[in-house]
Amino acid sequence: MRFCTGLLAAILVFLADQASKYAVLHVWHLQDGHFMSPLPVLDFVLVWNHGITFGLFAGFGAKILLAVLACCVVVALLVWMARTQSWLVTIAVGAIVGGALGNVLDRLRYGAVVDFIHVHIGALAYPWVFNVGDSAIVCGVIALMIDNLLRKPPVAADEREG
Repeated sequence: MRFCTGLLAAILVFLADQASKYAVLHVWHLQDGHFMSPLPVLDFVLVWNHGITFGLFAGFGAKILLAVLACCVVVALLVWMARTQSWLVTIAVGAIVGGALGNVLDRLRYGAVVDFIHVHIGALAYPWVFNVGDSAIVCGVIALMIDNLLRKPPVAADEREG
């Protein structure tokens, strides 16, 4: 049951990621250099990320390698998700899987990841443009860190006896 919940989280994140990217490209027709501001602290601006995090390793030949690597990581995450006993870990890993698969699909479909969310307060801005999948990955990692910090370490055998 827990694994199914993680898969549901992955599917929901994947669908939200792809729907938001569809809206940016095909409903709002955002193009490079143009943006819209739905909130005073939020701009939607189209950026094609040809590399990985922060545009590292950009290049046409790298897209297949990056997609294969990401799929290997997704398989490892699914194994972790199947073995965990924690609901928080299950949902967090599911969110990471959904975000990663959304970015893999972009890389295979377009040769780059569609990024469009830019957060700022006046001239003070988050330095990178990201997408819904990226947000889910970051939130999932934060949830995993919180789970790790809150988890009680196992009690050693000699401490139980004494």
